[in-house]
Formats: sequence, C-alpha cells, structure tokens
Amino acid sequence: MTVVGATELLNQAPAQQEFLAEVLAGMRQPRRALPCKYFYDETGSKLFDEICELDEYYPTRTELRIMEEYAPEIAEQIGSGVRLVEYGSGSSIKTRILLDHLEAPAAYVPVDISQEHLQATADRLNAAYPEIEILPVCADFTERFELPTPTREPSHSAVYFPGSTIGNLEPNQAIALLARISSLCGKGGGLVIGIDLQKDASVLEAAYNDEAGVTAEFNLNLLRRINRELGADFEIGEFEHSARYNAEHGRIEIDLVSRTDQSVTIDGEHFELSADEAINTEFSHKYTIDGFAALAAEAGLDLHRHWTDDREWFGVLHFVTAS
Repeated sequence: MTVVGATELLNQAPAQQEFLAEVLAGMRQPRRALPCKYFYDETGSKLFDEICELDEYYPTRTELRIMEEYAPEIAEQIGSGVRLVEYGSGSSIKTRILLDHLEAPAAYVPVDISQEHLQATADRLNAAYPEIEILPVCADFTERFELPTPTREPSHSAVYFPGSTIGNLEPNQAIALLARISSLCGKGGGLVIGIDLQKDASVLEAAYNDEAGVTAEFNLNLLRRINRELGADFEIGEFEHSARYNAEHGRIEIDLVSRTDQSVTIDGEHFELSADEAINTEFSHKYTIDGFAALAAEAGLDLHRHWTDDREWFGVLHFVTAS
C-alpha cells in the first residue's frame, strides 16, 4: 500500500494507449460503442455537474433528499472509524452530508477517473474537513486499483457509490464490480449504493433529453475528446444525441446517431458509418430493490437496509459483506 499526503493524488488512471485500444475495440463491434467512462474529462465532468442541476434530471436531487433525511441512520449503519472509499466522487456534494454524520472516520478516499476534477474536489474537502485525512485516487474504479493507507488504522472499510453509476454496467459487469467491492471491503465491510428505480418511461426519457441540450453536449463531448486526445476526425455536427428507454432490458440506451453516410478515421483506421447508424455511448439500467439485492447477492453482498423517497423513484441501499 502507498501512503499519500492529504491532497497528493495517487494516479492510477488509464493511459492514452488504453483509451485508444478501448475506442478502437468499440468501433469495430457490429453495434458500435464507445466506453462511457471516458465522458469524464474536465469538460465532461463540469457538464455532468450541470446535468445534475436540470429540472428534468431527478436522480441527483432525489438521492440528495434521501441523504439529507436519512444520513444519520446511514452513517450509523456504516459505523465508526471507517476508511470511506467513494467511487466516482465527482463534486462530492452528497458525500459532505455523509461525512458530517460519520463518527471519527479514519480517512476518506475519493476515486475518480478525471484528474483535474478529482484534485479540485480533494482540495475543497481537505479545507472543509481538516480533521479527516483525504486521500484521492485517480483511477478507473471498474478495474482493480490500489488503496492508499491512512495514517490512522481504520476499523474497517466501506464503499460509498452514489449516483446510480452501477446502472451503466451490464448485469454480468455489475456483478463483477460488486464482487471486487466486496473483496476490497473485506470482513466487516460494507457498501452504500444509489440505484435508480424503475418508473414510467416518459419520466426516464425526459431526464436524458433535457430541453436545454446539456445532456446532448455531454454526449457529443466524448467525440470532441477522442478527436483531441486520439487524433480522430469525427465531424461533431454530423451526429445527434439520442436517449430511449428499452423496456425489454429495463434501461435507457444513449447513442450518438450519424446524420449522414460518413467516414471516420481513428489512429489510421477507417470506419464507414451509414446514415442513422448509432454509436452507443451509455446504458443506464433501472432496478427494483429486490432485483438489485439478488444481483448483489451473487457478488457476496447481503442487503441490510434500504431507504427510498416518497415516490420510490430512487433507492439508497446498504449492503454488508457476506459472512
């Protein structure tokens, strides 16, 4: 394990070659796809923060209300002396509510793939919580990464995974990630996770097709990043954002759709796109409490408590590692 200073960032983020390899692999698929984890460069992270403020985008404010109402109970379930590891820390607004109620946490470890965004968040939290050791890790949390060791030995580790980001993964991928979380936390550990619950398709589709077009810009920014960092030549104006609910799979499917027949070059490799052909950029699965609990059980996690809003649009679930 590596010990890092309060705002010294442990960088384990994917390298450019890995970025390129994943983009090329996705574009070679029969149904073309780009990995959604690369949405979050500095611009993408800021755009997502804007999305979270939109009227149509209910998940963030609904989860926030749950945290505001139940944070004391959630903190009690997590327990004292914890090393709290947050996956996809973003701006850590909900995390502050949790940190305010935790008893004597040993350390807080925000993990995010966007280095600039993560460093800024870590600096703010270090100033706001000088009594808590802040140990940021820049990494892809869907892969294994090294945890920093706090100065004070924690009583146990717990993962906080808000925002229903788990919904971006296919069920087998979600189980694999949950299994790694279970292994990371170990005996006596736990997981507090946010999941978006199934609801009317019109509500879901409105959340990903906002009138201001911020979600569309967030989606298109992925192409801009690929052009900038990988030297590709996507014509941004020749693509449009699409988000539709697939009832069979219980998920929103987000695509970039080609307006015309066109050719794209990435690292010397040419890809021919036809008019109306879609490049998938994200899935967002919607769950039931029981369905997600069954998924987590396959990964060695037992549901201990859960909290929802009055409309039961969103859930915050507490799991413990199976004995």
